[in-house]
Amino acid sequence: MCLEAGEALRLRNLFPSFPLLPPHQTLLVSRSVAVRKPSKRAKKYLKLLKPGEEQRSMSTLKLRLLKKLRCTLKYEKLAWADGAQLIAGVDEVGRGALFGPVVAAAVILKPDYRIRGLRDSKLLLPEVREVLAERIREHCIGYSIASVDAARIDEINIYWASLEALASAVRNLQPVPDHVLVDALKIDVECKQTKIIHGDALSCSIAAASIIAKVERDRWMRDFDAQYPVYGLASNKGYSTPKHKAILREHGPSPLHRQSFAPVWMAQAEQPADLFAEIQQEVEDPAVKEAALEAAVLMDSFPLSLPS
Repeated sequence: MCLEAGEALRLRNLFPSFPLLPPHQTLLVSRSVAVRKPSKRAKKYLKLLKPGEEQRSMSTLKLRLLKKLRCTLKYEKLAWADGAQLIAGVDEVGRGALFGPVVAAAVILKPDYRIRGLRDSKLLLPEVREVLAERIREHCIGYSIASVDAARIDEINIYWASLEALASAVRNLQPVPDHVLVDALKIDVECKQTKIIHGDALSCSIAAASIIAKVERDRWMRDFDAQYPVYGLASNKGYSTPKHKAILREHGPSPLHRQSFAPVWMAQAEQPADLFAEIQQEVEDPAVKEAALEAAVLMDSFPLSLPS
């Protein structure tokens, strides 16, 4: 994230630990804007720009890459050839959301039953995900779901919370798998594991876990929408949409928002102006003015004598 110097100074005044410039990865810039060095992943995505395109978001370019990948049983077959019998795919959803838990699922697919249409849940329409989730639950050997709530995410950060949810999903799985396929991470489980970059777009087992987790978390968001209707959770699923961030700035976060995420705490940082207005309104109240005047008169009747 690049901030103008004035905005960075304002955040530094509110939060003394806030850095004026991003640590390392920051290059010399023009007068007021910090420019971040592109990561290796960003450089890979930038190669996906079409001729004539000057700029696209990283999420758009990532989706283009995922659409080019094919979801197969390649990694499952390698594990079977290595002697594994029960191979679980595991994935999480909700890492980038501002509200609610991160949810993980683990799925063991039947080797002799192919569920057609499996791919990364982000590339599927909601109604297609629902149909596939039902097929997965009906025809898999076993599946489990685990989650880590917003309070725990704030306590240990989203990276470690995601690992915790993934590991819990595998430990809760029955029957116990002897090999786990994970989307780009290494988790704390006893059985052998293989981490696969873009695993939910390449492995059928991980894709199945991604679909189960996504459908379950979306259902939770619809339930939370009834409790916190102002945030539009049924539509944004707790993610950082422009409308969601605008609502946060206007109403502040709920108890289930992730307080450690920048759009949430920055929305809270904008609240002191409203608090000042409330205090000012109280001070201007006639009863408060009268009490303050009586206190001043009382203080005048007891002059302070300083020691010589």
